Amino acid sequence: MNKTKILQGDVIELFEELENNSIDLIIADPPYNLGKDYGNNHDLKDFDEYLDFSLTWLKEAHRVLKPTGTIYVFMGVRFISYLYEAMDRKLKMFFNSWICWHYTQGMGKKIGFSPRHDDILMFNKSQKFTFNLDAVRVPQKYYRARNNMRGANPGDVWKFSHVHYCNPNRQKHPTQKPEGLIERMVLASSNEEDIVLDPFSGSGTTLRVCQQLNRDCIGFELNPNFVQMTKERLSKPFTGFDSIDERMERVPLDLRDGAIREEYLENHIKWFLLHHNGSVENFKESVEEMYGVKIKKFKHNAQQTPLFPVENTKCITTCSTR
Repeated sequence: MNKTKILQGDVIELFEELENNSIDLIIADPPYNLGKDYGNNHDLKDFDEYLDFSLTWLKEAHRVLKPTGTIYVFMGVRFISYLYEAMDRKLKMFFNSWICWHYTQGMGKKIGFSPRHDDILMFNKSQKFTFNLDAVRVPQKYYRARNNMRGANPGDVWKFSHVHYCNPNRQKHPTQKPEGLIERMVLASSNEEDIVLDPFSGSGTTLRVCQQLNRDCIGFELNPNFVQMTKERLSKPFTGFDSIDERMERVPLDLRDGAIREEYLENHIKWFLLHHNGSVENFKESVEEMYGVKIKKFKHNAQQTPLFPVENTKCITTCSTR
């Protein structure tokens, strides 16, 4: 049984309660210093004050992260390069990826181009780190014998819609992140029963995702109202994550061989659509429209060699350098 808990208080003080090298994964979505209203402050510090604050909490994050651990940090364009420098040059962490979260809805501009992405920095504490590629692959567009039909690497541009205000899972928080976005980070960079930390818990998305993926999760949050909101969110029945990479529902083309198609279609749901109940029905409808078949229950014989073997990438050593 996984454990989730949210602690109310100042992030730096709460970090001090954690032991060195105790956290497997950190997902941090700090205020971007843009003046947004988070209930008990307006997220607007002096430029240098904000940089000092950022370096302070990043040092603490580095301290509590395990040697095999990973940190993801969301940030807006104004400060993203400064955070990169802090983790790369000052903390000597190992750069992994600069992820672009692309969304189709956002603030409109009449002079200049409307912003349609946020940046996410991914760093590792050492060159040996957890990365589960099979857990986050996306379906191939075409069936080809040379393709790995277990799926493709999703790349570093992630398209997830914002959680719209009409979505029943929308919380009263100005910067709520979609669950599918956090799901990918948790699946890729942690294993079941690992400990995940969200030092700026906000609407509680990371805790909710970890609750469903069997990870222990700790959330820090300054605003007591958001703490209560998160507790209520965690107590509600789960019906499926509120967002998904639209590629997960696509049906590969050219699946003409009936035997291959049957096994693949059953595996598709298990591989790509767990925790996304609404998408399963969409996928089934697309399969019937494209191939004229309905997906039946498929029991895989454990003695049979699978057509699409799963690769073991639970923990790998990378040769990349800082």
